[in-house]
Amino acid sequence: MVATGPAQGFTLIEVMVALTILSLVMMVTVTGLSTLANTQSAIERMTSRIDEVRSVSIFLRDLLESATSGTDPNALTLGGSVPDPYYFVSGNDFLELDATILFGERYGGTYKVRIAKEDDQLVLRWQESIRGTAPGEWKDQLSRVMIAQLEEFQVFTRRDYEQEWVESGGTDRGKPLLVKLRLKAAGRHWPDLIVRVKQ
Repeated sequence: MVATGPAQGFTLIEVMVALTILSLVMMVTVTGLSTLANTQSAIERMTSRIDEVRSVSIFLRDLLESATSGTDPNALTLGGSVPDPYYFVSGNDFLELDATILFGERYGGTYKVRIAKEDDQLVLRWQESIRGTAPGEWKDQLSRVMIAQLEEFQVFTRRDYEQEWVESGGTDRGKPLLVKLRLKAAGRHWPDLIVRVKQ
């Protein structure tokens, strides 16, 4: 007859210690994954915001730099001066101008353009431009929302480099030399956008 020794196995204390260690490892792993997911979401939000700031700023800069200017060289002067036939009006929270713009294959050319704060959005509106004339009613024109959750949109102008910045009030007519746009959206201030307007 063969004698057998005592059965080999884990004690209850060893099993409890192993389960405790396994629980701690799982908790650290889950916490790490959760932190990683939160960091990824924060990075995506920040990247999206930076892309929005960059694309809108580039568009606004291009729009102001493409403001049409000068007088018609073929206009009949009869010895007098020819008024600038191009349109440029700024106010506290809007900017209107004649600009050469390309929206895609369907739209392109010179348009009367309005950038304005409407409720909590920065809205771009445009209409056909007839030189030397004021625009039609803006509310019925084609539009595109440029920025949502807009809290602040201010327009400042300078007529020359020596002047201080002046906040546009009412309807300032005529082209300034420089335009500064100040925006705040979703609780964050954007970098001021300063553009030299083509004269």
